[in-house]
Amino acid sequence: MTATTPPPGTVLLAGATGDLGGLILRNLIALGATVRVLTRPETNSARIAQLRAQGAEVVQADYDDPDALRRACTDVGCVVSAINGLDSVILGAQSRLLEAAAAVGVPRFIPSDFSIDYRGIRPRSNRNLELRRDFAQRLDATQIQATSILNGAFTDMLSGQAPMILFSRRRVLFWSDPDQVLDFTTKDDTATYTAAAAVDERAPRVLQIAGDQVTARNLASTMTDLTGTPFRLLYAGSVGSLTAMSRAVRAIMPASTEPFPPWQGMQYFASMFSGDATLRFINNDRYGRRKWTTARDVLEQHHQSQTPRPQSSPRATVHKT
Repeated sequence: MTATTPPPGTVLLAGATGDLGGLILRNLIALGATVRVLTRPETNSARIAQLRAQGAEVVQADYDDPDALRRACTDVGCVVSAINGLDSVILGAQSRLLEAAAAVGVPRFIPSDFSIDYRGIRPRSNRNLELRRDFAQRLDATQIQATSILNGAFTDMLSGQAPMILFSRRRVLFWSDPDQVLDFTTKDDTATYTAAAAVDERAPRVLQIAGDQVTARNLASTMTDLTGTPFRLLYAGSVGSLTAMSRAVRAIMPASTEPFPPWQGMQYFASMFSGDATLRFINNDRYGRRKWTTARDVLEQHHQSQTPRPQSSPRATVHKT
């Protein structure tokens, strides 16, 4: 097991105002790391005050300002990028951050991957993953020691954002094969592991983690058990038909700056159910054994939040005379 004692230097965290970035910040602070948070100049003062209250140093820099980015990266031992977006962010802003880090000799860089394994996907099959693969090529062309965190899909999405479990219809969708293994990790678990990797000078080029590995059949069984009502599998077509549908939906939808329009979700499911992006070298125990949040844990919490609690009977009022 690799020790998690922070090495000399500071961790620069970009994207700390987002959900995942905020969780990574909390975990870095808990590990005792010195954290410098990179924020854009337009970040409001209240948010900056919150970051400082957590124990982080806050530096503001525009991603179009190379000098400011280089100053932010000075005396930094590792840059962690948790920024998210399309090519202007992943290939634009993140590349400029990488250039600044390389210019001042930052030894390590963790890019904003946090995804299923994009290395084996087919060309033009998944826009968001291809952006990450393109950035990886730029990262590998530098002298910086890189570490990518591949965690599958976020388990939190099973509670509704990813329309795979149709709760009201008591169905679980699948494409091609209901027994295809799917990788899931919660944002909390991903952030905890990422923070440990950030302070691990020997972290390898790729770290794969999975809080749970399940199939559509497993999920149907879990929902049946949790609700006491049968959840059945629903064949939604082949992976090929899903890919074709995603292209058709993309063609008719107006251009969007959203990272996850409906057709992108279709591409993600196609990558998962095809097996092209399955994680094959899980390294959950690199930073010690811990309890990982399972798909059942997430679905049980969701079910409990949706189940009305029985109301207590009103107490009779006693009037004294």
